Amino acid sequence: MLRVLAMFLMMFLSISASRADGLSDVDRQAFERIISEQIEAFRADDGVRAYSHAAPMIRQIFPSPGNFMAMVKQGYPMVYRPQSFRFGEAGPDTAGRPTQRVNIVGPDGQNYEAIYTMEQQPDGTWQINGCAIAKAPDVSA
Repeated sequence: MLRVLAMFLMMFLSISASRADGLSDVDRQAFERIISEQIEAFRADDGVRAYSHAAPMIRQIFPSPGNFMAMVKQGYPMVYRPQSFRFGEAGPDTAGRPTQRVNIVGPDGQNYEAIYTMEQQPDGTWQINGCAIAKAPDVSA
């Protein structure tokens, strides 16, 4: 089982790396559309719609829309109820995975940077495979 999982992970990383270097404008537009749709679904408490944008690995970890929404609500309040958000750069991360940066003003009024990792599906569509959040540095002088 571990050998199969390791082979799958190596295959995924090599595919992701080769595709990430060649992100098209269509890919970038898809990232923005998918992330926007998921955030709007969070705002509407529409777990089924929000969950529909989660990649298979996320669905394996959180096997129902309810589990997924509970995790987001508790662990990612700035994504669950942002005051506002705007898109930054899209491109490969240091491991070559396609990512989209999003600047978010959370419900607490604080600035955050979300880095969404995207995963291309066998049918060519993109889904969200993870999101890392960091408090944005204070730029006021």
